Parts: sequence; C-alpha cells; structure tokens
Amino acid sequence: MFMVAAAADRDNSPACGGEAAEETALEDLPGDVLALVLRRLDGASLAALGCASSAFRSLAADPLAWRDLCLAAFPSSAAAPFSSCRSQSQHRALFADAFPFPSSSPSPAPAAPAAAMAIPRRLVSAVDLWHGGKLIMSRVVETDATSSWFLGSPFRIDALQQEGFTAPNPISPAELSLTWVLLDPATGRAVNASSRKPVAVDRSWLTGETVARFTLVFVTSGGEGDSMCAVEAAVACDDRFGHVREVSLSAEDGDGGGVSGRDAVELVAAAMAAPRCRGGGVGVGAAVEEAKRRYGEFVKGKSARKEWKARREGLVDLCCSGVGAAAFLGFILMLTLR
Repeated sequence: MFMVAAAADRDNSPACGGEAAEETALEDLPGDVLALVLRRLDGASLAALGCASSAFRSLAADPLAWRDLCLAAFPSSAAAPFSSCRSQSQHRALFADAFPFPSSSPSPAPAAPAAAMAIPRRLVSAVDLWHGGKLIMSRVVETDATSSWFLGSPFRIDALQQEGFTAPNPISPAELSLTWVLLDPATGRAVNASSRKPVAVDRSWLTGETVARFTLVFVTSGGEGDSMCAVEAAVACDDRFGHVREVSLSAEDGDGGGVSGRDAVELVAAAMAAPRCRGGGVGVGAAVEEAKRRYGEFVKGKSARKEWKARREGLVDLCCSGVGAAAFLGFILMLTLR
C-alpha cells in the first residue's frame, strides 16, 4: 500500500514520548492532485499502478496522461489516424502495442480471435528520428497494402527519400535513435518495427555515407521449418555535413533476399497480434542488446548460407565441366575410331 506520512511536529513523535504520527492513504489525496502526480510517471509505472487496486485503475486510465506519454515517445502519432473502435483508449492502446518490443516469434496465442490476424489493408507509419535526445525528423506515411504492385514487389516503405534534410549539428550515427510504429487504422493495432538504437553502423568510404541500421529479427514458421526474417529501418546520412539522405523500412529473409510486400504484411499482422516482450520500459536497454545479439546471429547465418551456396554452385559447375569434358573426349574418340 502506498502511504504518505502526514505533517507532524517532531516533538509529538513516539520517540519523544508524544502521540503516534498520523498516516494518510494515497487514495485520500484529492483526485486532481493524484492526477498531476500520475502524469509524471512513465508508461510502465502508470500501467503497474493501475493494477494495484480498483481505485487506481480509473486514475491510471486518464486519457490525457496516456496522450502525453504517446506524444513524448512517438511525436508523429499526433497526426496518425486512429481506429474508431479504440477511440476511448486509443493512446493507452497505442502505447501498450508500440512501446514494448514485439516478440521475436510473432505467433499469436491459440486463444486469439481470428480478427486479431486480419491482414492490414492500409499501413500507417509514424516515424520519429532523434539525435542526441533531440527530435530532428517526424513524419507520417500512409501505404496502400492492397495494390498488386506493393504485394508483388520487395517490401519497402520510404519515410524520407531524395529530398533529405540537413541537421543543425553534425550527426554521429551512434547517437541516432529511431522509432518506426506501424499502425493498422482499421483495427487500431500497432507494432514497433525498429530497434530504437542502431544494431549496426556501416560506412562507405567511397561515397562518405553512413547507414545506421535499426533491425528486428523474427523467427517465422514455414513448411520447411523455422526461418529468420529481418525487418530493418535504415537511416542513410553523410555525418560529415549532417545531411540525412534517406530513411526507409525494408525486410530481408535469411538468405539475404528481399521479402515480398504480401509476406511482409502477413509478418506485420502476426507481430501486431503476438505478445510483447516482458519488461516494458525497464527492459528497453536489455531489449536493445538482445536485438543487437539476434542481428549478429542473423548476419552470421546469412554469411554461412551464402558460403554454402557458393561451394555448392562451385561443385555443380565442376561436375558440369567434367561431364562436358568427358562428352567432348568421347566425341573425339568416336571420330578417331571411325
């Protein structure tokens, strides 16, 4: 129980022979005072407080508090459309979906309703790019997920392309942080598609560009067993001049090939319906380190498969060359014997 000690004179304390100090339960404080206090909590603490008692449940559901938390974590959500079925608690639901990291194995619980796996017909991307804790880009992008061109082409969403922008201060890719929230406006479900902190920074010495990669690796089940798929938000910039050239989201399979829009949308739908990683705001740092570890495993596995394919193709080429040489020698021998 949360308790607040009432103001009492030191001379009246039991140690001085006086009467025991009065104690007041937190619920006894005025509602407006409690609301101001609760708005200073982070999302994980506010959600935990709502589970403490029925009295706190209504206070922790304050829409203004959750709206402030959402705008602080995802500033671009202010311009994002919400589902009418979640209008009463839209910001609380958005925070619960988008703030925790999604499960690395996006398989919905068996008890999940069929509607939870509905494939989005339209995807809304709420993208916010930070540098050194300062917001330098905020943008909302809407994507039609039903067009044949989108479903058949490699999955890619551009939040910033070609026009770019120049940051006020020189950019250090290691100090970048990115939130990329994919929202289904029909159901109100959302999922975080970025590792928030870069899992890798690749620099091209030829062009002078640096690509910061914010990648989440998922394990998907298929007819040939489990496989890995990486959803990668990438920021391409010239850190010498502070110019951010491109911010994009794409998907890659375990062999390094592009994932089609149809398969990527199905993966996003499964991630929206799947549980979130435990820990909430407390485990964000650990979740980022886990994302880096899984990305390292993904890159190693992709390199190993490429080497195996190269060896297999080399062996096939050698066999074909041997068969061709044997056929040629046999043809020459046949002509000679005639």
